[in-house]
Amino acid sequence: MTAKKIDNSLYTIHTKTMVNLEWYRGKVLFHAISEPLTKLEEVEKNFQKSTEKHTPTISVGMCFETFQTTLEQYVSSLDFNLIISFGEYPEMLDQLDKGILDLIITPKKGTSPNILHEAFSSEQIILVGGKEVDTKSFDKILKTKDFQQIEDWLKHEKWYGTTGDMEHLFQFWLMNFGHKPNFRPNYIVPNLNSIIRCLKGGTGLAVVPDFLCKNEIESGEIQLIWEGDKKLENTLYFGCRKKTMYQSEIDHIKGLFRQVMSGVEA
Repeated sequence: MTAKKIDNSLYTIHTKTMVNLEWYRGKVLFHAISEPLTKLEEVEKNFQKSTEKHTPTISVGMCFETFQTTLEQYVSSLDFNLIISFGEYPEMLDQLDKGILDLIITPKKGTSPNILHEAFSSEQIILVGGKEVDTKSFDKILKTKDFQQIEDWLKHEKWYGTTGDMEHLFQFWLMNFGHKPNFRPNYIVPNLNSIIRCLKGGTGLAVVPDFLCKNEIESGEIQLIWEGDKKLENTLYFGCRKKTMYQSEIDHIKGLFRQVMSGVEA
């Protein structure tokens, strides 16, 4: 079929050998189709939109815990299709720029001129623990301002961490003690919400964003142990492309986030 398309033979086949008569033409053909095929593969990756003609589909990227705490409760009420993607922030920024995602929730701003970042809330990274943790002895050590003693006390407690992301613990430790933690958590669980549920058992420590455990702290199910000598705060941004076909749907999702986060910060 290929030979017919270019109106010439690429090869002549003899009884025992195949003689390449048009090697150059074959090479030109290969280079001509390789780039379009690569672009076609990229289009296929981008093709996450529904085949329904009149119902828009919005693809949103965020961390798993943020989805559970904010948007999950509203999914069934949306009048458009929704695809939620979880991943690392640099990956989500890249997918947003390429058109794979329509909106992301991120504490990190990218550099692409095509992306608009809009601050809408903030999170504080805090040290929390189970209700059986002896906070009185820790408060006594805090008053000494001896950070070596403070660190030693914390390291002797049981710690929770997550499978793939220890960034909150690293940042908190670096800001307050000047170096990354030199210990591994005792218990590794799938995500931050799992940590909070485990802490309700009464023991253990973890470093988490405050908005994920506000209700548990208020109800006394877990304790706020320490905000740190220096507070660690991140600004949360909406990220979206400057030109989009789905502005009304994106604005609706933004409104739901603001509604939830305003309740958290109240």
